[in-house]
Amino acid sequence: MKIAVCMKRTPDSESRFKIAASSTAIDETGLKFDMDDFAGYAVEAALQLNEKAGGGETVVYAVGPDNVQETLRKAMSMGVDRAVHLKADAVPVDGIAVAKALAAELKTGGYDLILFGKHAFDSSAGVVGTATAELLGLPCITAASQLSVDGGTGSARRELEGAAEILSFPLPAVVTIDEGVARPRYPSLKGIMAAKKKPMETKPAQLGSARVTIQKMELPPERPAGRIIGEGSAAVPELVKLLQNEAKVL
Repeated sequence: MKIAVCMKRTPDSESRFKIAASSTAIDETGLKFDMDDFAGYAVEAALQLNEKAGGGETVVYAVGPDNVQETLRKAMSMGVDRAVHLKADAVPVDGIAVAKALAAELKTGGYDLILFGKHAFDSSAGVVGTATAELLGLPCITAASQLSVDGGTGSARRELEGAAEILSFPLPAVVTIDEGVARPRYPSLKGIMAAKKKPMETKPAQLGSARVTIQKMELPPERPAGRIIGEGSAAVPELVKLLQNEAKVL
């Protein structure tokens, strides 16, 4: 099969974040960036599908400035065959604008499957995958925790609250990947060396006009310090009083 994976470079989720002086972005000083977690699941799902099929091509796409190439190289060190860097000075917060750039490149690719992460860690919007599917006129399955392909038909499992659903869909299709499909493999030394020789094409991103912008960012207020009001059953009346009159949760 020919599979495309669209990914994003995001800050490490364990980082301590600060707001930049502009108040419209995070301060990237000292932050560690990596492949987004859900994008990693999508890369692994693509690799396993082609390994099971006994062959095929896996291509990874990313929109962003030059530093996104490091993340694309990581995907190739995991086993992806080639990469396409859609160059832009910055990644718009408007997912539709990003989807238009991806759809413009993917429409002539002849892909059987186009995979995305369920959503990106930094925005959690979950817009780009579904919007790209709409622009390409392809069926879209979201938040797949299992994915398989048999001939020209795919099957996906989606986790619901207290249940699950199994969906069948024709190829080509777009699928956004949830955790549970597979843990991303670690790049091997051999894979890292091979990735340096694999092709990476750089093109200007054909971004759509951004209609969503960030007006202001701010961190949540610090939590007030806790209070010890007593010990044992003697403290219960005072605790109930505070929950009623101060916290107003009773």
